[in-house]
Amino acid sequence: MGQLTLGSLFDGIGGFPYAASFYGIRALWASEVMPKCISVTKRHFPEMVHMGDIEKLHGGRLPPVDIITFGSPCQGLSGAGLRHGLADKRSGLFWEAARIIYEMKEATDGRYPRFALWENVPGALSSAGGRDFKAVLEALTKSEIPMPGSGRWADAGMVRRHGADLAWCVYDAQYFGTAQRRRRVFLVADFRGTRAGE
Repeated sequence: MGQLTLGSLFDGIGGFPYAASFYGIRALWASEVMPKCISVTKRHFPEMVHMGDIEKLHGGRLPPVDIITFGSPCQGLSGAGLRHGLADKRSGLFWEAARIIYEMKEATDGRYPRFALWENVPGALSSAGGRDFKAVLEALTKSEIPMPGSGRWADAGMVRRHGADLAWCVYDAQYFGTAQRRRRVFLVADFRGTRAGE
């Protein structure tokens, strides 16, 4: 397979590139707009190119990468926020990430990215009565996804549609060596296989 490469959208202070570095995954580029955050990643990842504002990027013009990571803004999905969901201007930036992924896929005849990894608050599963998470799944699979019969998304699940294999799970940081409870949903999309569950 060779060395995997990564592009980080909504990079923050480089959490995904940092984690990837433990596994030999090379971060090629990042998109972030906060100058203080960029200064942190420039210090720790001087070879990673900063591409700027996600709204001004085109996935077909970015260097192709195996993995695109993104923790799109959570304010509209969070229980601590006003729960405007993906209609919130900040949380609605999710659509920019989905657009970039599919622009890159189109420009590379589907070769890149091979995977996408999205992180957000668990409120993403229930926002807008679950319709926001349904929209996330549909954006990443480019297909219609039915609501669960219960009307609620489980804390873990999988869907397969149109060559995209998606799996998600809610994890709590307190069980991974940190001194705080911090639940987050992680969603993996495998665009060229059926390994998302792994």
